[in-house]
Amino acid sequence: MAEGDLFDPLSPAFHADPYPFYRQLREADPVHLSGLGLWILTRYEDCVTALRDPRFGRDGFEAILAAQYGEESETGRLPRSMLFRDPPDHTRLRALVNRAFTPRVIEGLRGQIQGVVDRLLDRVEGHGGMDVIDDLAYPLPVTVICDMLGVPAGDHEQIKAWSSDIIRSLDAIGIPSDPTIVERGRVGRRGIADYFRALLPERRRRPRADLLSSLIAVEEQGDRLTEGELLATCVLLFIAGHETTVNLIGNGLLALLRHPGELARLRREPALIGSAVEELLRYDSPVQRTARITNAEVELGGKSIPKGAFVVTAIGAANRDPAHFPDPDRLDVARADNRHIAFGFGIHFCLGAPLARVEGQLALGTLLQRMPQLRLAAQPLEWRESSTLRGLKALPVEF
Repeated sequence: MAEGDLFDPLSPAFHADPYPFYRQLREADPVHLSGLGLWILTRYEDCVTALRDPRFGRDGFEAILAAQYGEESETGRLPRSMLFRDPPDHTRLRALVNRAFTPRVIEGLRGQIQGVVDRLLDRVEGHGGMDVIDDLAYPLPVTVICDMLGVPAGDHEQIKAWSSDIIRSLDAIGIPSDPTIVERGRVGRRGIADYFRALLPERRRRPRADLLSSLIAVEEQGDRLTEGELLATCVLLFIAGHETTVNLIGNGLLALLRHPGELARLRREPALIGSAVEELLRYDSPVQRTARITNAEVELGGKSIPKGAFVVTAIGAANRDPAHFPDPDRLDVARADNRHIAFGFGIHFCLGAPLARVEGQLALGTLLQRMPQLRLAAQPLEWRESSTLRGLKALPVEF
């Protein structure tokens, strides 16, 4: 890290509140070559360009991921998930699972999701307080994605630690990090993959009405999906299927509690929950950054980015860009024309966005309705040590 560098993703101050750092970067050097050798984009238009322009790709992550996670044996090694592939492989893999996450399908799950929310709140309603992360934000999306993948209820906790370790290791992609964190991420990825690998024989014998059985059926039709691709997809869907929502609920509720006027407005006008969730996604984005690798030299913002460069699109910064969002640091639950990029942009737009939106709407809407005296129970709050995914360790509230 160069002394005085404006981008320090390993700093506790950055984890606690990255937005002042983003503002400084956006104003001083919006296309910034950091001391870590990363190109950091902080303006909305530049980020959108990197996310949709085919000169910014994902295939180049092969060597980076191999360096981070190491070479595994051929029997245990997983291929890259669709998240780290470009067309045509990305197109083929995404098409196989896309039908399970369409808005129409997810709307059909609304009643089931509402039932999970109600059961979780029933458990704590008489206690006078709760930790929103442990009692609602985490178990809700984990229960839903496990049900979709056909994971037995008794096994949910078994894969929780693996998932957390994988998420913690994401910051190490392209950035020098603690080897212990990287190793735990490697073990977590293998653990979840082995778990789903062990489920396959039973599902082959007795298919169920779940996503795992559907993926197995596709795999057995021929060369469209290999077993390795199936397992990599399961790992991706499990992690992506809950981490964004955990942070959406936690970050979103905290933002509302810190803006009592907007919280009161949402209570008075519950029909605003849809636009409120979009604003919460923009205001404190669950995913703060993603990355691409250039496959050609690119001119951007008056800078020449060479071929093979590691380019970070700072989603959290783009969603606070005053050139695109009027008064961007103000929370407005009725904000119109809110074209945030919290779910990304282009061909890698988050597959689970419809699911996260419905889970966020039902969790926050029900919480505010059932607990009208909701308030923060303790300060200061601790943020997880990640600059990729922004989320709280705990969110204690009283009601």
